[in-house]
Amino acid sequence: MDWAEARGAEFSQTRDGLGFLIEAPKAVPGPMRVEWGVSQRSYLPGSELRMRCEMGLHHDLQMMVVCRSLMENLERAVFEAYTDTLKTRADTDTPEEMRWLVMFPKFNNASSQILRQRYGIVGVTKDLSSSWVEGELGEALVQASQDVLPEGHPFVLMSMRGNLYLRTEMSEADLPKVQALVKLLETAAREAQRVSGRLAEGGAWPTTTSIAWTPSTRPGDIT
Repeated sequence: MDWAEARGAEFSQTRDGLGFLIEAPKAVPGPMRVEWGVSQRSYLPGSELRMRCEMGLHHDLQMMVVCRSLMENLERAVFEAYTDTLKTRADTDTPEEMRWLVMFPKFNNASSQILRQRYGIVGVTKDLSSSWVEGELGEALVQASQDVLPEGHPFVLMSMRGNLYLRTEMSEADLPKVQALVKLLETAAREAQRVSGRLAEGGAWPTTTSIAWTPSTRPGDIT
């Protein structure tokens, strides 16, 4: 792919020929991995685009932006899992994006009405979530909601384990959309870097309950 090569990245097809991988070790603001192929999450039917930007952020910087309709669906799924009388504990294979919805507070006071209507925002604290989305990232999300991420389109953007992650449904590989979402992730990464700097200056953030969970890993998972 010419676009990938122009960015100093390496493009390759997956072994099964049903997807692709772009690795950009010299990307700014951090090494990036972009994959398109069969979805690794049950809430993203068919194929997905998933991306990771390695940032070395403060490990307590745990924040998420999610499509609002997807957030509501995941909340129902989590509630059902937690109230299932046949289960004595929460399923540790449940991905972070679902667990965080019950673990972390929601930030519902974004200055942009479109941001409030179209996305759910959660994080280890409301202050950190606010700092992340009130600015360039919020503007980029609002812009994306007009074309790349139409209403109801499954989408998750997360800061965790020092990195930035993005997942979204993409039935067919679409270069303009991939380019737009890479740009969105880059914006999110820069803004997370800024917030992470605040944490570093203020000392370690209080440890959250997330350490009680075993990280979910699956063969071939981008995380």
